[in-house]
Amino acid sequence: MPSPFDRDKDNRDEEIVSLFDENQRSLVCYVEHSLETDGITYLLLMPVDIPVTIISWESDDPDAEEVEAVMLEDDGEITDIFANAKAVLAEHNLYLKHSAFTLTATGELPPIEEDQILTLNLDEEDSDLDSEELQLLASFYHSERKYSIYTPLTPLLFFARYNTKGKLELVSPEEEGFQPILEELLFEELDDR
Repeated sequence: MPSPFDRDKDNRDEEIVSLFDENQRSLVCYVEHSLETDGITYLLLMPVDIPVTIISWESDDPDAEEVEAVMLEDDGEITDIFANAKAVLAEHNLYLKHSAFTLTATGELPPIEEDQILTLNLDEEDSDLDSEELQLLASFYHSERKYSIYTPLTPLLFFARYNTKGKLELVSPEEEGFQPILEELLFEELDDR
């Protein structure tokens, strides 16, 4: 099963834009779709590079059969382990970047193997949210804790708009009045597939 990120990027004629976070890190994205409404241009974006996430495996008992998978979101903790994660991925010819809003990597993804897929339940109480499948890229230890680096099997999409100053900014799907715009952007994306 090919990864959705294994597109022939050299032959794409799509517009490319960059999102910036508060630390001025950038995330280069393809513009999958755009929609203008009420004088505001909304964009559906997909990162050019491969999105990755790092998960730490936590347990109070080192001999426990069950361990909790925790996605790293704290920038400080990511910074602490970044050099190790980068070195481990480099051994697999993948090059880790501390991009805005998500870590990314460049290189060629390995073939997907069924035993290398992790399924995470996003929210057991909310039936609208399904599980997410992630492909294992590498694992390593830092300060006696195990970490694993994964990439999602489904494309990671961002929603953005140009503000009044012409600067591109992220839009939260929960933002008031954005739901119909979000649905139209996603409908166009599904329709193209």
